[in-house]
Amino acid sequence: MTRINTKVLVVGGGPGGYVAAIRAGQLGLETTLVEAGRLGGTCLVKGCIPSKALIHVADRFASMAEAADGGRIGIRLSAPPALDLAEAVGWKDGIVDRLSGGVAGLLRKAKVRVVEGTAVFSDAKTCSVETKDGTVTITAENVVLAAGSEPVEIPALPFGGDVLSSTEALALQELPRRLVVVGAGYIGLELGSAFRKMGSEVTVVEARDRILPIYDDALTAPVQRWLEKAGVRVHLNASAMGLEGEAGDRALVVRTADGEVRIPADKVLVTVGRRPRVSGWGLETMAVDMAGPFVKVDDQCRTSMKGVWAIGDLVGEPMLAHKASAQGEMVAELIAGHRRHFTQAIPSVCFTEPEIVSVGLMPHEAEKLGMGVKSGIFPFSANGRAMTLEAGENGGFVRMVARADNHRLVGIQAVGAHVSELSNQFVHMLEVGSVLEDVAGTVFFHPSLGEAVHEASLRVLGHALHI
Repeated sequence: MTRINTKVLVVGGGPGGYVAAIRAGQLGLETTLVEAGRLGGTCLVKGCIPSKALIHVADRFASMAEAADGGRIGIRLSAPPALDLAEAVGWKDGIVDRLSGGVAGLLRKAKVRVVEGTAVFSDAKTCSVETKDGTVTITAENVVLAAGSEPVEIPALPFGGDVLSSTEALALQELPRRLVVVGAGYIGLELGSAFRKMGSEVTVVEARDRILPIYDDALTAPVQRWLEKAGVRVHLNASAMGLEGEAGDRALVVRTADGEVRIPADKVLVTVGRRPRVSGWGLETMAVDMAGPFVKVDDQCRTSMKGVWAIGDLVGEPMLAHKASAQGEMVAELIAGHRRHFTQAIPSVCFTEPEIVSVGLMPHEAEKLGMGVKSGIFPFSANGRAMTLEAGENGGFVRMVARADNHRLVGIQAVGAHVSELSNQFVHMLEVGSVLEDVAGTVFFHPSLGEAVHEASLRVLGHALHI
């Protein structure tokens, strides 16, 4: 048995854990990271990065298919394109390999010891790890829990075979002819839209009365229009009851307000949410308080046990990689004695068609808080750069939300092609406490999508120039 005594023990090598470990190492703290799988976690290995890679493949393929079907803007192909999904997945895997290897290199550079295996805690500061070389027992002064999350399974549709989580969907070697997506949140609609662009017949089943329920109707309306135009059937207020039939002739039984319907399905992708990974590694021995299914933390990610911290998906919504990374960096600096607090402006981006971005409060959320606000939108149909990108006619816009009394920005949203690239600008404006006049008085590059941000601010102030 090998024993390790370390200043900082990080459990989990995802975007929260590896960033915490790298920063702790940079600060001169003796740091050990334990990870059972590949470095990079869900986001890098089987989530954010792989999905965006396949979404890019789908976009390229759809553009070529359109060029072969009559063409557009003067571009035509004499024959339809062919898609080799296995080759596309191989390209995606190559990106993952390079990035995961890059994380390993960064950890070595920061002098972080990496132990491969699952940490199982016997008390708050001690765990054992079964490695290929035997048992390693680790004792730490500070423990950073970054165990992440896992897909939620539906009892009627247990994962396996033709029932997929997002992990299996991103590794398919052949395109399913008929795909049913259960869950119309961002994961389901991102992947469902991508598979539709690649040629699958796609049906979406959602238990609630609307798609993408974390966004308001104005933001989701362009996505809804694209789904209808693309031939994606959406069943709302519907519950998946289970699969019937044999391979090649299977159907998902769905309960709707009008009775049961059978939807033909070669594969069923279940994306009804994720839950924190709190079992199987001894969390119950650590005497930390819980907040429902999540580990309870304060605004500096401290748990109720001194010297034990928790970050990322383990501590609650939003379950986003960049939130976890920011928390990991903060915790490492707090352990090193720095003064830090966690930011509240966390961007949410949905890579549907078109994309959606939201930072801060939407108008209805501000009103629920009793905050007097004024808001205004500027449509991409009046933005020159959007028009040159064929992105001006899909109903997209930028919306600014500001306090009515002092004009301080409290939220910024956008829907449209490529708006994910505006998200960091939105975050920065909220973080520095910008007011409408700050944005209105800034010179924006022309032609650019960002000009819509400038014009939206002017519109709230009552003097937009180009609408």
